Amino acid sequence: MELLNVDLLGKSLRLDASMAGWQRLYWGGELVSELAATGDPSGQFCHAFSLRALESAASDEPADSETQPTEVECRLNVLLHWQPFSLNYALTVAGEDYLAGVRDVKDIEQQHPVQVPDQKAKFSLVGLGLLGLKLLKSAKVIKVALAGASLAAYSWLFSFQFAVSLIVCLVIHEYGHIRAMKYFNIPTKGIYLIPFFGGAALTDGKINTRWQDVVISIMGPVFGLFMSLLCVFLWWLTDNIFFAGLAAFNSLLNLFNLLPILPLDGGHILKSVSFSMNSLVGLVLCVVAAGFGVWLSYTLGLALLGFLLLIGTIEILAEWRSRHASHLLPLDRYGQVFATVWYFITLGSFVAIIWYFAGSGDDMLGLPLKILQS
Repeated sequence: MELLNVDLLGKSLRLDASMAGWQRLYWGGELVSELAATGDPSGQFCHAFSLRALESAASDEPADSETQPTEVECRLNVLLHWQPFSLNYALTVAGEDYLAGVRDVKDIEQQHPVQVPDQKAKFSLVGLGLLGLKLLKSAKVIKVALAGASLAAYSWLFSFQFAVSLIVCLVIHEYGHIRAMKYFNIPTKGIYLIPFFGGAALTDGKINTRWQDVVISIMGPVFGLFMSLLCVFLWWLTDNIFFAGLAAFNSLLNLFNLLPILPLDGGHILKSVSFSMNSLVGLVLCVVAAGFGVWLSYTLGLALLGFLLLIGTIEILAEWRSRHASHLLPLDRYGQVFATVWYFITLGSFVAIIWYFAGSGDDMLGLPLKILQS
């Protein structure tokens, strides 16, 4: 992962490292120093390297055609701790102090990956087609079409009123993911409703820490919990059974999403917590959870869950293969405990709402609990 990115003589000086212990230092995209993996990825490290730069680059004088290149000796001293994360750095150029500073988890969370500028392409029919597709996306035609298809599909399966209510639940859930992404300054592409599948909050960016993955994943169910609690309040206020039913079924929908199975939200929380402990622990827990998902899919006849498990299996394999070169900053012990407690409180809240309405004596309100008991 990228730990540091500063300016050095007009070019970017970037330090990449992983918990496996290796470190790579780039200047202007060129590798200038590399440290092999060690048994202890934390500690003091020194990158000594030489740069060929113009003399005028090191001074404030303008360069001319007769300026000769010169070797500039540089040293980057790093004091690195992974648990909890902190980075102290000091950069010297030609024996003089150039730059120094400290970075913590907040800095890693807020940084953006390097964006490669798009190259101008020649005119072609393919390019024209891609331009047309971008225009469609910008006009939000795809989002509207998918939302219309979802409304029609759910209305055909159930009723128009239920379809509208279900879409509202899905949108609020996905909006929770969007808000979390925006909190971390991660660019978003919006909410897409997919018929018979649910919804998806898409982004163009990438996360930098396991904590970001936890927060983004759990905020969908948290916003769903807010909606269920609002419906409970409205039911108390109006005695309208519609709000009671919406609270119960919305809780069931979000409870399903909290199953510790990839690629569901609960699976992402499990993956972030377990892989932060140890890559082997992460693999074992994710595989056990996938096995539970296979049993659940077979027992309840949920073909959709089986399709999701296929996607989740691919994600588990990719996580295991990249474990030694992961760019994600892991959770510390406090973060692991906090994320686990947050998860179980959210999950327990949905179970409590379902249990509460099941005791009302109404058959419809008791249906979510019967589904859980099955």
